[in-house]
Amino acid sequence: MGLGKQAKTLNKGQAEATLAYLSTTRYPERNRLIFLLSAKAGLRAKEIALLTWRMVCDAAGQIGHSIHLTDNASKGTSGRIIPMHSELRATLIAYRQTLTKVTSEYVIGTERASSTSPQVVVNMFQRWYRHLGFVGCSSHSGRRTFITGAARKISTVGGSLRDVQTLAGHSNLRTTQRYIEENADAQRRVVQQL
Repeated sequence: MGLGKQAKTLNKGQAEATLAYLSTTRYPERNRLIFLLSAKAGLRAKEIALLTWRMVCDAAGQIGHSIHLTDNASKGTSGRIIPMHSELRATLIAYRQTLTKVTSEYVIGTERASSTSPQVVVNMFQRWYRHLGFVGCSSHSGRRTFITGAARKISTVGGSLRDVQTLAGHSNLRTTQRYIEENADAQRRVVQQL
C-alpha cells in the first residue's frame, strides 16, 4: 500500500533527535510532553490540546498510570483508556512540578492562554520537524509511530491487532491497518522461514 499523503513514522534516532532539540526550546518540559503524548500514547493533535488533568490523574489527584481520554476530547466516539508509558508518566509528573499552580483544567497551555487549540499543536510539530529537516513528518508522525510500534510488538505480549485498534481509538480495523508502516526487512525474513 502506498503512503500517499500519510505522515512518515519516526525511527529511534529521529525520536531521540526531536527530544534533544526540544530540550533547547523555550518551554522544554511542555514541548517534551506534547511530543511524548503523540509518540508514546498515540494521541492526535486535538486530543493533546483537549487533554485535561482529570484525564491523567487518579482519584487522589496524583498522576495516574493511564490516560482516560473522553469522547469530547477525541474524534467522534473514540474516547479510550490508554495505559501510560513510564517515560510519558515521568515527564507528566515533572511537567506538573514546573507549574507554579495548576490554574487550568487543561494540561497543555501556551504563554498567552491556559489552553491551546489543535491547530497550535499541529503548528508546533510542523516547526519542530522543519527545524530538524524531517521531510514528510507532521503532528501525526508520532501517532503513526506509536501504532506501528504497537502493532509490531502486540503479539509478543499475547495481544492482537484488535488491541492496537482500541489503543488507537479507531472504530474500524482497516483504519488501524492503514497506519501501520510496512517492514520490507521483516517480510524478507519471514519468507526465508517458510
